[in-house]
Amino acid sequence: MEQNKDLNQFDIPLAKRTLLNNSNSILKKKLLILSPFLFLLFSIFALRFNRNIEIGAPNNLNFQAQINHDHRILGHLPYAEIPEAKLVLIEPNIKVHIDMRDSLLKMRDEAKKDGIYLVFLSGYRSINLQNEIFYSLKSFRNQEAAERARVSAPPGYSEHSTGFAIDIGDATKRDTDFETEFENTDTFKWLKKNAAKFHFKLSFKKNNKYIDYEPWHWRYEGSVEALKVFETANREI
Repeated sequence: MEQNKDLNQFDIPLAKRTLLNNSNSILKKKLLILSPFLFLLFSIFALRFNRNIEIGAPNNLNFQAQINHDHRILGHLPYAEIPEAKLVLIEPNIKVHIDMRDSLLKMRDEAKKDGIYLVFLSGYRSINLQNEIFYSLKSFRNQEAAERARVSAPPGYSEHSTGFAIDIGDATKRDTDFETEFENTDTFKWLKKNAAKFHFKLSFKKNNKYIDYEPWHWRYEGSVEALKVFETANREI
């Protein structure tokens, strides 16, 4: 009896060990059964995550492209320098694109008939000259580049380099040359009313968010080449 009693004492822990082993086996079996399903879920999640990254990247690039698509610098659009062969002299030291010469001179003649005397202040400017204006002359005012850009384009970013831009003043009010007060002259009022007839357009209006208002600065849009040059500028208005 005592031997059986001793054996019974050992049977209990042995039974417990057997039960634990069986539980582990069942758990392992369940994991083995579920593992393909878990792997599938993980794979689907990983694929969706990667897809979102791939979709997000082009969207971010497109967003950046929309911001930078016009390649502005300090608010100014880039413009190529017109070849010398397409320039004509209309007054001493003032050249313009040959496409706009006739319209410009005709506009001056028509204004004169109305008692308005246009004076041409500046036409074509080379990139080298624009470089001197932007980096040398303006620096004397102790202005940072962003401040200078409000009133003068960086080299390679000026409408004057295209030959299609012309600065106009009032011959009877020369103190308003290159000044916003020019808008109060009879010449400016005449231009606002009549310039479009000759295919001229004010470039930098009061609502321009990049560049200060310049009532004296006009550009020609009376040829296909001119329309191509200013296509981006007109699209953003």
